[in-house]
Amino acid sequence: MQDRQEQISQMVVTAGQMRDIEKRIFAAGMPVVALMEKVAGLIARRIPEILSNTPLLRGSRVGILVGPGHNGGDALVVARELYFRVYQVWIYSPFSKLKELTSQHLQYAQSLGIPIYQTIEQLPDSDLLIDGLFGFGLERNLTDPIASAINQLNELSIPIYSIDLPSGLHTDTGEVLGTAIRATHTFCLGLWKLAFFQDRALEYLGKAELIDFDIPLADVQAVLKDAPKIKLITRAKALATLPLPRPAVTHKYKEGHLLLICGSRRYAGGAILTGLGARASGVGMLSIAVPESLKSLLVSHLPEALIVGCPETESGAFTEGVGGAIAHLQLPQNTDLSSFNAIACGPGLTRDATPIVQEAINSDRPLLLDADGLNILAQMGAIATLKKRQAVTVLTPHTGEFERLFPDVADAKHDRVKAVQEAAAQSGAVVLLKGARTAIANPQGAVWIVPKSTPALARGGSGDVLTGLLGGLLAQAATKQIPVEEIVATAAWWHSQAAILAAQERTELGVDAFTLTQYLMKALT
Repeated sequence: MQDRQEQISQMVVTAGQMRDIEKRIFAAGMPVVALMEKVAGLIARRIPEILSNTPLLRGSRVGILVGPGHNGGDALVVARELYFRVYQVWIYSPFSKLKELTSQHLQYAQSLGIPIYQTIEQLPDSDLLIDGLFGFGLERNLTDPIASAINQLNELSIPIYSIDLPSGLHTDTGEVLGTAIRATHTFCLGLWKLAFFQDRALEYLGKAELIDFDIPLADVQAVLKDAPKIKLITRAKALATLPLPRPAVTHKYKEGHLLLICGSRRYAGGAILTGLGARASGVGMLSIAVPESLKSLLVSHLPEALIVGCPETESGAFTEGVGGAIAHLQLPQNTDLSSFNAIACGPGLTRDATPIVQEAINSDRPLLLDADGLNILAQMGAIATLKKRQAVTVLTPHTGEFERLFPDVADAKHDRVKAVQEAAAQSGAVVLLKGARTAIANPQGAVWIVPKSTPALARGGSGDVLTGLLGGLLAQAATKQIPVEEIVATAAWWHSQAAILAAQERTELGVDAFTLTQYLMKALT
């Protein structure tokens, strides 16, 4: 049972996939009315639990917003159950045509004496609203009078709990279809829907929780078997993916050797933060190539790392080469790029380092590109350049960098999951698109999503820490044959968890990038 719950908690579906899963359940003999009673009963039991643990939400006046479909039927069953629990309940039902089952529940609520209102102006005061206007699958823009009613409900400044999805959101893209309920809390029914992990939907979702109503795993797997998998990276999955425990007999080179190529005099901090992130990964050996003038600074912060000082320009960046010659990394004797298990390249480089980035791209090593590494790749032509690589490539852009790298794929602001899938498929890289809900795709279309994060990460240097952490894990994964996309998702989850923990202890304003590095190990305990 625990294995089933873990699998269900990871899965993310589209509106079409959810419809197909429900069709299988009903075709197998589950009555619609029985499923509605079960789902609504779980919500009706959950609401008092939430209210009892939230001192400011202990009011007993509950308004139920009822739509024409089965989402409205769910809401009416919730209304009935709360009424029997001695809550003061009223119903807002603005639609003249309802599905048969929903109409029957409304008729019974009326027989109980629960007040029913058709217009927004009639509504009495309440302490809490339950939104059952529209569930998953809405695709058309909402218009008046329901759009105006939703806007007025949002202005009441009272908590709104939405059933399955805040009414007015597109299930897959999270797009606001004209207007939408701004929920305080959303009960996602059965399986997570894509909208819950689209950045633009987050301000409407409030606190989201999954209501597991025991969908048979076989039905889910049957519908999803031929589709690219979209999963959440959970704590259990992330911890299981980490290269732990280590064997009793090992040595530093068996635990991965990472080369970081980063930094310039202007952006020396980026090299330090990237190195600190790599240190936290537990990588066996860490080498850091920086412009020569940064060598002593890096040694003082990372004494265990091998710091490689490289020729630099007058401004303290990696040199482009002398007299038109192509610049190369000057690595220690008997060492070349093939000596490393992974290379991470980009933070703090500046565009002067273009030849160095090209050298890394031309190598046969697993390669992570971030920051100026991505900007240089965009100038080279990302897709054409990456198609020539034989080794694994990981890209970690934010939205702006993503648009420069992949100008012809789906709009990342409109549909992050589709955009990252297309970028990975076209480039052959594993692509991590940063955001409030970071999404990672491999070239085969599989997607991992980091389900939680914090605005505390909106600080300069946070991405450098991720580059180092992920680079270190990639180097270890190369020695232990861990799937690359899983290690990428694990690093992104770890990075977010550290920020969440730091924000809890220091507030969101107190999590600078250096502080973030100090919470990386705490996040795993």
